Amino acid sequence: MRLGRLYEKAIAVGIKNDLRKAQGVKKWLLRMRREYNKLPKEKRKFFDKEHLTNPYADTRILYGDHKTEVKSVLLGIDIGPGEVVLADRLREKGKAIDLVMSHHPQGQALAHLYRVMYLQADVFHNMGVPLEIAEDLMAGRVSEVQRGLLPANHTRSLDAARLLKIPFMCAHTVADNCVANFLQTMMDKKRPKRLQDVIALLMAIPEYRDAARIGAGPTILKGKKTSPAGKVFIDMTGGTEGARNIFPRLARAGVGTVIGMHLSEAHLKKARGAHINVIIAGHISSDNVGLNILLDELSIGERLEIIPCSGFKRVTRKKRR
Repeated sequence: MRLGRLYEKAIAVGIKNDLRKAQGVKKWLLRMRREYNKLPKEKRKFFDKEHLTNPYADTRILYGDHKTEVKSVLLGIDIGPGEVVLADRLREKGKAIDLVMSHHPQGQALAHLYRVMYLQADVFHNMGVPLEIAEDLMAGRVSEVQRGLLPANHTRSLDAARLLKIPFMCAHTVADNCVANFLQTMMDKKRPKRLQDVIALLMAIPEYRDAARIGAGPTILKGKKTSPAGKVFIDMTGGTEGARNIFPRLARAGVGTVIGMHLSEAHLKKARGAHINVIIAGHISSDNVGLNILLDELSIGERLEIIPCSGFKRVTRKKRR
C-alpha cells in the first residue's frame, strides 16, 4: 500500500467512527472552507490546505513521498528522536521499515491539535447538552490548549526523520475515534448497572487486561464499585481533555458515569462537584485499543507488517480479508 493511500484510509476510518456522524464531519469541513475563503491572499499560503479535506488536524503525513510503498511500519504511542534512530538502527540490522508512525501528534499536527477539540462540542450535544452551551464552554478550553502548545518544540522528531530519510506520519484522532465509538457502542448495548459492571466490561478487553498486569488498569476515581452507573459517557476523543465546567451540564443531561483516558485534578474536582462517577480506563491502553481497531481496518486486503514500540502492542480483532 502506498503511503498516500494508507493516510487516506486512516482518515476514512476516523470518519466512519466519528461520534459526530457524517453530517457533523461535513459541517466541520465546510467551516474550514469558510475560514480559508475569508483569509486575505497573503495569508492563504500559511493555511494548511489539508484542513479542507481531512477533518483531523492531528493526523498527517509529516515527512515522505505519498507514492512510497509501505509494507512495514514501526508504530508507537509516542515517537521521539530515539524511536526514529531505533528505526534506522533496525534498518542497519536488516529489518525492513518503510514508515515510522506515531499515535500522538508531532510537527504541524501537534501545533494544530487544538483544532480537533471542537468536535467535543458536538459529542457533548449528542449526550444531551445544548449545543450553544457546549460550544461556549469549549471555546475557552480550546484557547487554553492552543496557548499551551505555542512553546513546544514541534519538529524535534520530524527533523530526525528528515535527516535519516525515514517516512513519518501520525494518526491521533482517527484512532481515538475508534476507541470512543467502540466503547460507547459497548456501554450503550450492555447498559452496565453498577461501576463494578463497567470495570468488568473493560477488563474483558485485552489491552486493559495487559495494562492491569503492570498496575495501570481501569480505575474508579469517583464513586464506589457498587455505585449505580447510570448513563455512561465515553470521553476519549477530541484531542485532549475538554472544558472543566462541562460536568454539571452532563449531569443535567442525565450522565451518571464518565469513562476517560485520563483526567486532571481540576477536571476531577468539577466532576465530584457534579456528582458524576469517573472511571479512568487508562491512557496508553485506550490508545492501544483505538490503534488496533484502526489497524484492523487498514489491514483489510493489505499485507502490512507492524513492528510495535513505545508502549504499543498489536492485538488483532478482525481476520484479514
